[in-house]
Formats: sequence, structure tokens, C-alpha cells
Amino acid sequence: MKPQSYTSLWERLVIWLRNGLNHKTMWAYDTASCGQDVTKTKAFREADVIHLHWINQGFLSLRTIEKILRSGKRVVWTMHDEWPLEAVEHYTDPAATPDKRWQDVLQKKQRLYSLGHITFVTCSQWLRDISLQKPLAQGQEVISIPNPIDTTLFAPVSDKTMARQRFGLPSDKKVVLFVCQSVTDKRKGLDYLIAAAEQLGDVAIALVGNNTDVVAHNMPRNVTTYPLGSIRDVSLMAQLYAACDCFVTPSLHDNLPNTIMEAMSCGTPCVGFHVGGIPEMIDHQVNGYVAQYKDAADLAQGIRYVLSTDNHHRLSLAARSKVEQCYSESAVAEQYITVYNRPTPSLPVREGEGVAKYHR
Repeated sequence: MKPQSYTSLWERLVIWLRNGLNHKTMWAYDTASCGQDVTKTKAFREADVIHLHWINQGFLSLRTIEKILRSGKRVVWTMHDEWPLEAVEHYTDPAATPDKRWQDVLQKKQRLYSLGHITFVTCSQWLRDISLQKPLAQGQEVISIPNPIDTTLFAPVSDKTMARQRFGLPSDKKVVLFVCQSVTDKRKGLDYLIAAAEQLGDVAIALVGNNTDVVAHNMPRNVTTYPLGSIRDVSLMAQLYAACDCFVTPSLHDNLPNTIMEAMSCGTPCVGFHVGGIPEMIDHQVNGYVAQYKDAADLAQGIRYVLSTDNHHRLSLAARSKVEQCYSESAVAEQYITVYNRPTPSLPVREGEGVAKYHR
């Protein structure tokens, strides 16, 4: 097998040329025109189940996926974005106009998927409901199994004061945590957190991600802001979750955020908007608070509810329990083992002979 770097570079070159040398959208699409042939490996020959995850950027091609399906082995495909059931996009763009390239890849995928049965796995019920509406899901099985988390790494700490000292956080205030890759990303909803913070009392807000210094001065004066920048050490991040009293995610678009799972596993109750898969994770007023979408006042109410002395200990225990029961590695593994051991269903006969058209 050739090093993946070669096939990855070739895949990017093809996308770049087809995009008219436009580099801005070069990573937004994949055609899976080239990749590795894993069917030639000993591991593939000896396997009973082929479990696919993210296969893009030159790892697997559509040609290899065809070989996998023709092998007759059971195929499970965990979707880490929408690409497996889209044409070339990783995330659906309602404003985009389908072109011939998209139609060509869509037709190839539909032909391939008709060769065998695939169990597509989404990490949230919300994404499963969306996926079932896609033309490429016709005749296939789509189920929901969450991503797992290491509950031994992400765990509560016995001494919050000591944990806070590591990050320079105060021990005499309630601490609210906000985490995202880039805090200036409008989709992450920082503006709603700022509006909610104006309605809170004397609390501290810790910001983690790129550009935290840039936005710290925008926070209202009644809160003390701690811009911590980007934290790449996973164990350090786990300590920060556990050191805080509340994790807030005012995201405007989200699937099943790992940050919520990580915070809950550390015993930190969460507050988020009613969007995407967030209501599946946060049970309203049981282990956190689900605020009305884009409602800063309700977001503030949720933070106050979580920080309340009467509620916090109960919410904290329930948050940790929810993760242990639903998102622990053993709990998720059991669900996949059940899928692996099921008989492969017969592929239903598709109605008509035409190819599904790409539509929104």
C-alpha cells in the first residue's frame, strides 16, 4: 500500500482543480476519487465485520468501498459528519447549488450502496432523523449510538480549590466555563453568553479557545473574565471542567458536543440551547438546564439554576451518572457489539430504476 500522504495530496489537487483553483473551499468537499485498497490486507480478509469511520482525504476511495460491499461482509459506518449520505459535502449547505460533479458522485454512491447493506451510525438521534431524509439512506439502516468517553480521565476532583489554583481561578466565586475552538465563531453563540452574563451576579467566566484575549474585554463589568487561551492537554482540560461550577454552551448549531459530555463526566452541570442533539444530553433541570433557542434571558436563568446551592450537588451527581450509563466506553461498546452480532438484513428492492436527484 502507498503512503496515505500521496493519495491525500492527489485528492486535494483534484478538488483544487475542479474548484477553479479556489483554495477557500478546498477542504469543504471530498470526491473519494482515490485512496488505499484495504481489501488486499490480511486484516480485511480475516474480518467478519468492516467498521468504517471517517474515510476521506485520500484514505478510502469509492472504488475501495465498492470492493468492501461486494465482499459480502457486514459493514457498519459511523458518521462523523454528513459526507457518507451526502454527495461531496461534509456538512449540508442549503445555499449551495448542486453541480454536475455533485450529481456524478451522488450517482456513484447510490450505485455502490445498492450492492450491499450498510448500517449507518449517527452519534445523535437528531442527526439520525436528518439522515433518514437523505436519498442515499433509502433502503439502508440508520441507527444512533453516541461517541464514547473515557470516564476515568474525565472525572470529578476531590479538591476544587487546588484544581482552580492551577488555572488562576478564584476560590470565592462561582465559575462558569465556556469552551470552543475559536470563541469568535458566531455559530458558538458567545454573543448570547455575553448578553446572559449581564443578567448574572458576581460570577467568574473562564474562556477557553483561540482568540480569548480578543473577546475578554467585551464581557460585562459585573463578571470577572479569565481568558485561558487554547488548552491542548486532555488531562489538563479534564481538570478544568472539574474545577468549574457550570459549563455553558450557547451554540447555535451542534450535533452531540463532546464538550458537554466531558463536562458532565467531570460532574459539572451544563447549560445549553434547545438545538441539535443537546437536549438528548442535558435532561432539563435533572442534570443541567436546556434554555430556549437564542434566548439570552433563559440562558441566564439556566446558569442561575445550575449555580444555585439548592440544585448544584443534585445536578452534579446526575450529570456524572448520565455519562456513566449512556456514554462510557463500556456502554457504547455494548451497543456496537449488539449491532455486530445481528444478522445482516436483506437489502430492500428499490422502487424504480432512476437515480435519486440531489435536492435540499
